[in-house]
Amino acid sequence: MPYSPLLIKPFREELTDAGVQELLTPEDVDKALAQSGTTLVVVNSVCGCAAGSARPAVRKLLEDNDAKKPDRIVSVFAGQDLEATARFRSHIPDIPPSSPSIALFKDQELVYFIPRHRIESRDANAIASDLASVFTEYA
Repeated sequence: MPYSPLLIKPFREELTDAGVQELLTPEDVDKALAQSGTTLVVVNSVCGCAAGSARPAVRKLLEDNDAKKPDRIVSVFAGQDLEATARFRSHIPDIPPSSPSIALFKDQELVYFIPRHRIESRDANAIASDLASVFTEYA
């Protein structure tokens, strides 16, 4: 059963207010991942490491005017957008489900992935720095 929309509204807005596009349906996921260029996918979550590290890292990166950025940044919400999250995970079948997590695709190919265990033990600045380095390489 999905989380209450009222419960997760602030967690969604933390990313959408920063310019992240939500993918609410499987079709949204397929359309976003079919595009050429670079796509960053954030698997959003209600957990503490999403609140303390993952979402702040993405916001920090978006706020940095000097940082390279992917062509698009999108999110699915684990525990809420069940079908969209499942469809996203079907695009990375060799990687176990992980939320939160952050994935970078270039021309429909997964080139970088940060699973939960590499988020929960790190602060937002370290994750944002890693993402900035990856974007420099792939964006």
